[in-house]
Amino acid sequence: DSMEGFEDADIVIESATESEDVKRKIFAELCPHLREDALIATNTSSISITRLAASTDRPERFMGVHFMNPVPVMELVELVRGIATDDATFDAMQDFANSLGKKIANAEDFPAFIVNRILLPMINEAVYTLYEGVGSVESIDKAMKLGANHPMGPLQLADFIGLDTCLSIMQVLYDGLADSKYRPCPLLVKYVEAGWLGRKTQRGFYDYRGEKPVPTR
Repeated sequence: DSMEGFEDADIVIESATESEDVKRKIFAELCPHLREDALIATNTSSISITRLAASTDRPERFMGVHFMNPVPVMELVELVRGIATDDATFDAMQDFANSLGKKIANAEDFPAFIVNRILLPMINEAVYTLYEGVGSVESIDKAMKLGANHPMGPLQLADFIGLDTCLSIMQVLYDGLADSKYRPCPLLVKYVEAGWLGRKTQRGFYDYRGEKPVPTR
């Protein structure tokens, strides 16, 4: 419950909300309490590892260790080196991930890495499909579950991830790659502005306040 608790840690993994300002503030408070040889990892799903590392006192001992959600169930960890990450840090993080029984995918330090670079534009496109009236929430999710054999429809998945997190990642992609194909759907923006963030607020593309989820469009 305080930064002093990290004084003997070998590895510290930051897993705050997907906001660069929030993460930088945490690192500024954390670093003075760490041992000189301690390693720092960030669980960011999209933000530049190199940029976050530069806000610490040890960029060579900093890297991305992105766990998939929910962590106890999902096998994958994306390991992402920043430009300054040294080999010893990468080797230690790889050993750490292996010790947890995780499977590793190495990703380069580009916006959203591998999984979210592919997944979030698909979710954003599903929101555009809803926005343009091509299908309802129910029909879009049914189509992708039964037509593409996905375990969860894209709008249901967006609610699970959190619509604010989806929007943040799309914004990182849009800002970082300057390509219009990553423009966040206006409907996604509107839901976030309304505070309808998905399961965590009981309303998103589905309303979770009753006995079973009901589509909101």
